[in-house]
Amino acid sequence: MRIAITGASGNAGTALLRRLHAQLAVKPGSLELVGISRRLPDTSLEPYVGIQWHTLDVGLDQHRPLLEEAFAGVDAVVHLAWQIQPNHDLALLHRTNVTGTRNVLEAAARAGAKQVVCASSVGGYSQAGKDQRRDESWPAKGIAGSHYSRHKAEQERLLDGFAARQPRIAVARLRPGLIFQGGAGSEIGRYFLGRILSRFVPGKPWIPLLPVPDELVFQAVHADDVADAYWRVVDQRASGAFNIAAEPVLGPPDLARILGAKRILPIPLRLLHAVVDLTWRARLQPTDAGWVAMAAGAPIMDTGRARRILGWEPKVSSIEAVKELIAGLGAGEGVYPSPVLKPRRTP
Repeated sequence: MRIAITGASGNAGTALLRRLHAQLAVKPGSLELVGISRRLPDTSLEPYVGIQWHTLDVGLDQHRPLLEEAFAGVDAVVHLAWQIQPNHDLALLHRTNVTGTRNVLEAAARAGAKQVVCASSVGGYSQAGKDQRRDESWPAKGIAGSHYSRHKAEQERLLDGFAARQPRIAVARLRPGLIFQGGAGSEIGRYFLGRILSRFVPGKPWIPLLPVPDELVFQAVHADDVADAYWRVVDQRASGAFNIAAEPVLGPPDLARILGAKRILPIPLRLLHAVVDLTWRARLQPTDAGWVAMAAGAPIMDTGRARRILGWEPKVSSIEAVKELIAGLGAGEGVYPSPVLKPRRTP
């Protein structure tokens, strides 16, 4: 089986390459892997070794013929390429995220791919209360206040149209919760805290008081468990949407225990939104307030379909995934050969 992966050197992409190498260890020669990335990792080091690499930008229309060449002869295209920074430049993000998805879909169809698997997100869903779990039938129309959510919703519409036009191609999409791993600590720190603030995150945090809105309830999953879900979708040539998240659902009490906080101080959501928006506009930190709106509005997902159809079960709890990320943030961990996941201090 020949598999092409866009965004292959990123958080989920690196984890997927590890999973595919593990499959190759069990069945040598069973897979041919094609990696596509804007920036080439060190291809002599794991997990980037033994892969046919193409360096190109999926968001550039002039690179679409190069994408088609990269997809030649593939059985499956796994589209993971996504850009979340710089979020002061929404036109650039839209080009990569939405135009990039359109280019990948068109190139996959022209190349004769049999399956397209796309990275969607819980963030693509429409707003919902946290009182019940929602399955894949919940509308994926996004949350207006979040550019990330809007772009994911646009991506979902592209996938719907593509699936209708290309019935011979199995079209699948994964909608994971927040994806964490220790090796992404440096990247996530840079993207959401900035290069300076991320250096002050301790590996074992302890805070006496945690100010947090009651609405901050979310799901997380380890990158390796997401990678296993991607492999199962490809291996089974599955189609449709799959919610992917580990247990338990996380809320303020869980965050307090993880962070060593003795007390929780409930704060209004609008206050957190205002503070994040003000500091983002002042360019004191890189996270815009849309992430707060999405965190508060995104539904709690029912992951039963992935368990039933794919036989998927997460091996890492959401609590352990968050703990691993925090340790990675504190240490500035990364996967050295990847420009995207580079550690704070390179060897």
